Amino acid sequence: MSEPTPPRPLLPLLPGAGAPAAPPERADAARNRARILAAAARLFSERDPASVTMEDIAKAAGVGRGTLYRRYPDRAAIARALLDEHERALQEKLLRGAPPLGPGGGPGERPAPPAERLAAFYAEMTTLLEAHLPLALGAETGAARFGTGAYGFWHAHVAHLVREAALPDPQPLADHLLAPLTPELFRHQRERGLSREQIAEGLGALARRVLGGEPPGALDAPL
Repeated sequence: MSEPTPPRPLLPLLPGAGAPAAPPERADAARNRARILAAAARLFSERDPASVTMEDIAKAAGVGRGTLYRRYPDRAAIARALLDEHERALQEKLLRGAPPLGPGGGPGERPAPPAERLAAFYAEMTTLLEAHLPLALGAETGAARFGTGAYGFWHAHVAHLVREAALPDPQPLADHLLAPLTPELFRHQRERGLSREQIAEGLGALARRVLGGEPPGALDAPL
């Protein structure tokens, strides 16, 4: 009997991330990977992720630097590995979930308007950031975030919603609509005392104003 075809990854493949497939992971390599990820998750939660070094992670995991660098080229790669499963769960909802976040498709389900889908996406992303902010800060540093598979997926989704709303130039507008979701900005807003719900509500108003459906004056309340 032939081997089953592996599932297609939800995240867009990065350059060079295709074949050939990696050989099965050895038991000792799997143990080292688990120790590295556990140590990194602990350090990211205890300290500013920007202050965590690869040497810190290797020492906390009890592995040599060579072992660490053979698997992960830098700190951001480790954080991305930790964040990946949470991002993939959100991707699955966007692709196949119920409205307003997903497209629906079940009996009696119809896709929500683009503005409501974007507002729902903002709410889910703020929930993800609230739960995993240290990982997001460690994984998405500066311009490096734009080269991640996750950013490519979010961008494709938002650009699709922009096209559905019949607005021009979806590519740059998708970047603009994703800009408020940077982990650094979310941390800044939370440190200023804003709740996750307040941040999500403000982003939802932005979605409705840009993609349609927001009543006039909704964003015009006095400061």
